[in-house]
Amino acid sequence: VTVIFYFQVYKPFILQLLEWSLRGVSQVILANNPVSGALILCALAMDSPWQALLGTMGLLSSTLTAVIIGQDSAEITSGDHGFNGMLVALLMGIFSSAGDWYGWLLLPACLGGATCTFFHSGLARVFKPWDLPVSVFPFNTIILLYLACTGPTNPYFPHYDFTQPVAKESLNFTHLDTTQLLCAVPLGVGQIYATKLLSSSLLILVAVFLFSPILCIHALVGSAVGTLAGLSVVVHHTSLFTGLSGFNGALGCMVVGGLCFRLSWTTHLFSIAAAFLSSYLDIALSNTLAKVGLPACSWGSTLTITLMLVLSASHLSSYRIPCSQNGPPEHNLQLFTHGVVAEEDSTDV
Repeated sequence: VTVIFYFQVYKPFILQLLEWSLRGVSQVILANNPVSGALILCALAMDSPWQALLGTMGLLSSTLTAVIIGQDSAEITSGDHGFNGMLVALLMGIFSSAGDWYGWLLLPACLGGATCTFFHSGLARVFKPWDLPVSVFPFNTIILLYLACTGPTNPYFPHYDFTQPVAKESLNFTHLDTTQLLCAVPLGVGQIYATKLLSSSLLILVAVFLFSPILCIHALVGSAVGTLAGLSVVVHHTSLFTGLSGFNGALGCMVVGGLCFRLSWTTHLFSIAAAFLSSYLDIALSNTLAKVGLPACSWGSTLTITLMLVLSASHLSSYRIPCSQNGPPEHNLQLFTHGVVAEEDSTDV
């Protein structure tokens, strides 16, 4: 008992770093649970050990940079300075045309992860007056800068060309594989971590369910809405069946459906609207950025979420939860039920 108490009070730095890192892994999908983070890391290793290694290096570099430069301890312990670095490293690996286990890629992965911390610190001061989260603005910015700097023909860090998601040819919907289309819904959640394996996506869903069943349901609903949006504008079958059409919708639906807003029928309908808007914006940005050889990443959901958070419409803003009090949807419901969150704390822009 004494040993357990000692480790709880005087936890060695390596164990603290492990907990912060696992929370950072789960923060990618809006969870904050080290157990969920461990499951997600296992899911990534199942799909690609190389991708899991890259993501871990980006995660550690951004977290350690935050410790070294003296960022807020509460943000570090909750994993806020890890998830952007992890995403940058994961996308560098996915977009690289040099293949797996290309050791030189570890260098930009670590540098990109460390840079995310500086971007996060600067943007936090800009967004704070509006009570807006930094979200994945650092990741989206840095990955585009990296891809724009290197290019497809770079001798050291080449990457694939990016094509427009909307199909040029007329697709016959009667030939759609229903099974693949249904599998695309959980795959859309997995694509948040750039994984294309169904078993890995299902394990990620289990990790989200452990943190919040409500969040898990909204992730599936948002991915389904994103897939439907892709069908409506006839995107390539590849984008549909791999879940690429669904992941932005999943993120938009999760944030509005209980994470940053108190869950109600009103916010649930707004979350579905956010999923549609995130997906259509992603398709529009993908078509536009593909012309200059760049991907849209998660700009669609990031911009949509920011728009939803600054809306002044009373039917939505009255349910807004201050960023400092964000938690699992179940926890948010309990807080509002007992009147812990005061009405005046809601941001009205």
